[in-house]
Amino acid sequence: MFNPSGGIRSRQGVVLPVFNHQEKPMSLAFASAPLSVEQARAESIGYQALAYVGKRLPLQVLCSAAGHYIGTADADGPVSRESVSYFRSHHAAEHALQTGRWQQRLNP
Repeated sequence: MFNPSGGIRSRQGVVLPVFNHQEKPMSLAFASAPLSVEQARAESIGYQALAYVGKRLPLQVLCSAAGHYIGTADADGPVSRESVSYFRSHHAAEHALQTGRWQQRLNP
């Protein structure tokens, strides 16, 4: 049975929403306008993490077997490697992050 409040009433009396079949659900990751590499860097968030995983995470120095790098992490661990280069030490990576002297990876 049709309900003028915008839904269909079930046999149990529950109003179920009706969606226009032409409407497409919007991904939460891309609900806002996409950020450019420059905007992400200015806000000190990971471009890769936002573009490919949909997470807005702060840039930080991380470490792997290959060396130190600039990337992002969440409670579950590393999410993205944002820097092209690996750094010899945590200090060198931190200095690059603070001064902006590092190159952003554009592809995962």
